[in-house]
Amino acid sequence: MGKIVCFPSLSTKQQQRILDAAPGYTLTVGKAKEIDTSELKEAEIILGWSPLVTEHALKENNPLKWVQVWSAGVDNLPFSDLEQKSILLTSANGVHAIPITEIILGMMLSHSRWLRQAMLHQQQAEWKSPSKPLPELHGKTAVIVGVGEIGSETARILKALGMNVIGVRRSGKDVPNVDQMYNMSGLHEALGQGDYVINILPLTDETYHIYNQSAFEHFKSGSCFVNVGRGPSVNTEALLGALDSGQVAFAALDVFEEEPLPADHPLWGKDNVLITPHIAGSTEQYTERALDIFVQNLEAYIAGKTLPLNLVNYSHKY
Repeated sequence: MGKIVCFPSLSTKQQQRILDAAPGYTLTVGKAKEIDTSELKEAEIILGWSPLVTEHALKENNPLKWVQVWSAGVDNLPFSDLEQKSILLTSANGVHAIPITEIILGMMLSHSRWLRQAMLHQQQAEWKSPSKPLPELHGKTAVIVGVGEIGSETARILKALGMNVIGVRRSGKDVPNVDQMYNMSGLHEALGQGDYVINILPLTDETYHIYNQSAFEHFKSGSCFVNVGRGPSVNTEALLGALDSGQVAFAALDVFEEEPLPADHPLWGKDNVLITPHIAGSTEQYTERALDIFVQNLEAYIAGKTLPLNLVNYSHKY
C-alpha cells in the first residue's frame, strides 16, 4: 500500500478524486509543518513542496518516487537532490494560461487605450484627454518570449484582436497562432520587431538577466515591455536605462528581481511603469486546474505509464 502526502488544502470531494485514481493508496492532507515527519518519511508521492521534503523524505532509503509541485515554477527546488534519487518531478504548468493571458491583455490595453493615465487623472478630479489619438492593438506586432501553455493562449487571443504574433521558444517549434517562431538564438532579432514584448520565460541559468543592456538595445524604439515570467530574467538597471532613454516607452511588470519591491525602488516613481504585486497567476480556479493535472498524472503513474503532463527535465530545469 502506497502513501500520498498532500500539502495543499483540498475539499473532501477533491481528496476523493485522488483516492479514486489510486486504489489501495492512503492520503494524508495537511500543512507541511503540521504533518508528522513519519508521514513524510513513508510517502511515495508528495503533492506540493516544502523544505521539509528535503529534510525528511529525500533520505536514502525512503520510498519517495514522485513529487508533483503545486506551482508552475520549479526554480527554487533542490534539483541535484531530486535527480540523485531519480525522483519524478512534475509541475502545475498550464494552470495559469487563462489568468495570465487576461492580465497580459489588461496591461497592454491599460497603456494603449490610456486607461492607467485616465485613472491617475481621475484621482485628481482632472478632465484631461490624451494629447494625440490613441493607438490600437490591431495591426501591431507582439513578440512572445517563452511560448508554452501561457504563450500559446496569449497568441490565440492576440491573433483574435488582429495582431501579428512572433514567438521565441527554446525548441523553435511552431505552434498555432504564431506567425513566425524563433529559437533562443534568434531572440534579439525577434525583439527588434515587437511593438509589444511579452516575457513568459522560466528562470534558468540560461534566462537569468537575459534582458540585459544588449537585449534592450535591440528593442524597437518606443516599444512596450510586459514581464509576467520571472523577475531575475531582467537586469533591472538595464530596464531603467531603457525606460529613461525611451527605447522602452512603457513597462508593465508583475515580477521583480527583489520581492516585495522595496518602497524606495526607482521603478515606483516611473510614470511609464505599471506595477502589479506578482498576482498575474492568481485565479479562483487554481485548485481545480492544478488537481486536474495531478489526477491525470496519477492515473498514468498507477498504470505504470510515463507521466503525461509537465514532467520536469532536470537538465533544462523546467
